[in-house]
Parts: sequence; C-alpha cells; structure tokens
Amino acid sequence: MMTMVAVVFVLAYSMIALEHPIKINKSATALMAAGLMWTLYSFASPLGVEGVTHQLTEKLAETAAIVFFLICAMTIVELTDAHGGFDVITERIKATKLTGMLWIIGFITFYLSSILDNMTTTIVMVALMKRLLKEHKQRLFFAGIIVIAANAGGAWSPIGDVTTTMLWIGGQVTTLQIMKTTWIASMVNLLVPLVIASFILKGDVVPPDKTENGASTTSQLEKNMMFFMGMGALIFVPIFKAITHLPPYLGILLALGVLWFAGNILHRNKPDEEKDHLRLTKALKRIDMASVVFFIGILLAVATLSANGMLPALAQWLDAKLGNQSIIVIIIGLVSAIVDNIPLVAASMGMYPLSQYPPDSFLWEFMAYCAGTGGSILIIGSASGVAAMGLEKIEFFWYARRIGPLALAGYFAGIAAYIIQYNLLH
Repeated sequence: MMTMVAVVFVLAYSMIALEHPIKINKSATALMAAGLMWTLYSFASPLGVEGVTHQLTEKLAETAAIVFFLICAMTIVELTDAHGGFDVITERIKATKLTGMLWIIGFITFYLSSILDNMTTTIVMVALMKRLLKEHKQRLFFAGIIVIAANAGGAWSPIGDVTTTMLWIGGQVTTLQIMKTTWIASMVNLLVPLVIASFILKGDVVPPDKTENGASTTSQLEKNMMFFMGMGALIFVPIFKAITHLPPYLGILLALGVLWFAGNILHRNKPDEEKDHLRLTKALKRIDMASVVFFIGILLAVATLSANGMLPALAQWLDAKLGNQSIIVIIIGLVSAIVDNIPLVAASMGMYPLSQYPPDSFLWEFMAYCAGTGGSILIIGSASGVAAMGLEKIEFFWYARRIGPLALAGYFAGIAAYIIQYNLLH
C-alpha cells in the first residue's frame, strides 16, 4: 500500500508536469493526489485511522499557515498595485534594454528576498514586472529569473528561506555566520544565470500601456502611502516573528488588517464608483484562487511522504549508501527540486545530532545553501516557483527547458564557490 502512495505521487507529478498537453488543471490533479495518498496511507499505517488523522491535522495546520500567508501577501500586493503603488519603483527603473533590466530586477529580488521571504518577494516582483513589461513571453522569462534570485537571496538569510529559518531556529546555524559563509555562494548562484541569460535575452523594453494599470484615479500621495504601507506590512512580518516568536501568518494577518483599516480611512470621502477598485474586497477577488488550491493540494501530497516515513528513509538510505556529506547534501538540494525541501531538511536535522555536528559546521551551512537554492531547478521545487507558476501561468516544461539549465548552472557554480571558500578559510 505504501508503494501505491509513491505511485500516486509520481503519476500526479507527471500529470502536473503535463498539464498543458493533457489539458487537465494542475489544481485538480494536486487535490486528487492529496486525497488519494492520505486515504491509502490510512489503510496501511500501523497507527490506525486515529493516528493518521492526528498526523493529517498537524500537516493541515502547517499547510494552512503557509496558505494564509500566501493569500494575505497576494492581497497586499494586489491592493498596492490597484493604487499604482509600484509606480514608486517602476518610475525609477530607467533601463531601456532587456538585459539591463534583467540585472536590476535580479539584484532587487536577491536583496529583497533576504529581508522578506522568497515566496513573498516573488509575488511582489512578478506583480512589479506586469507594470514594466507588456509582452507576456518576456515576463515569463523574467519570472523564472525572479524565482532563481529569490531562492538565492533567501538561502543566505535566517529569515529569507524556510529551510534556513529551520536551521536557524534549531540552533544549527547562527545569524552572522550563515550570512558571512553563504553570501558568496548565493551571489554566484544568481550571477551565473544572469551572465548566461544576458547572451540569450535581446531586445528593448516595451512598457505596458498606462491604461492597463488601472490606477489613474489615485494621487501621488496615495500611491506613496499605499506602497510604503504595503511593503512595510510585508517587512513587518519577520520582525513580528523575531520579537513575539509567533507564527508569520499571524503577523501578516495583523498587517493586512491595519492596511485594510488605513485604506478605509484614506478613501472614506470618495464616491463609491471612484473607490470601488481600490477596496481590499476587490483585491481579494483578483487573487488567483486556483493557484492557492494547487498550493494546498501539492503541500498535503508531499506531507504524506513525510508522515509515512518515506522522506526520512530516503535521507537515511543516502547516508548509508554514500557516506560523503558533501555529496549527500548536494543530492538533497537536487531532490528538493522534485519534493518539498522542508521535510528533507527536517529529516536531516534529526539524522545528524548537534553533539556530533555543532552549530555553524560545514554540514549545516552547506545544507542551507543547497536546500535553499536547489528548488529553483524545477518550477514546483520551491514555494516561490509555485507562486510564480500560478501568477504568470508558467508551463512546467517551458520552465524546465528555458530556466532549469540556468538554475542548475548557478546551483553547481555556487557549490564550487562555497567549497573553495570553506577550504580557504578552514
């Protein structure tokens, strides 16, 4: 029966990858996979139905926390966009060539991701690109680079990527040390794809028509206010978590409430027809709920592999067969392009005790880099990739063909950079 669980996952993964040729929505596939995998697991688990239900409740809580965060972040971005808030940035980006804009967007995403998390940064930057580029095909390519840059930027920051945050909270890495030791590798991970892409991407920047933005009714003061409040709301979340130690979704729910309250006050004297598209309720309607549903399905499906012990067993098998820490961590990074890197890192944290591998040792720092950036190789290998996939309707095989090789080149270049740096400093 456990074999059937794995078979269902592989089939579902294949159907998601072939979404456009077979014309079956990936959200439907993900939901069916989650339901079938948990049902089959309940039949075979020695824990019984009650034990599996308890596990499912725990995994659902983890999934809901991510989904709540995603919905709130997407709403904040939509509300900021409705007010024309992103004009604050787009008006200052003067690049006329696509290659020039590529580098600007790459670096903005890289550093923004280290302050926010990589998924939120991807949502913000993909929304920003809609105000900078008219051609959808060009935006697709930029969205792929944004995924690489967001994951690279999140890997070297304790609050930038979930896996690095897990290692940070668990005591495996410390703040300043992880930033010092993985920044170069993460930067190389970004620079290599940017250099290669500069030879591929040609042409001039064609901005969208101003009428497409739909924000002409807002004043400059309102644009500035909503932009800085929107970005401030997102930046507030990691600060809230650091101070209160409460889950990030609670912080972003609070921030969204404040933004909603401020918007009501800001537009309270306007006629209804003028402020209708500026309301937060309107922003909620513009969210791509199909992508949110896909997120729920794929996270619950992968959670089954963690709950039934398949992913921890995979980590232990790698340890027994290979033995070499560097190779194991590199493989964990590559596997994270297929399945969620969170349970892989969690399993590794359980396999290697701190008494044997102290904080800031090679294993933990290298894992932070590999697990954080390996997910860029495939579009559904990271939360930022899944978010971009939903926002810009990116095809699995298009990403694998056009962006995957760039991400793979950056991944191994960063690995070489980290190992060279480690050998020089130790």
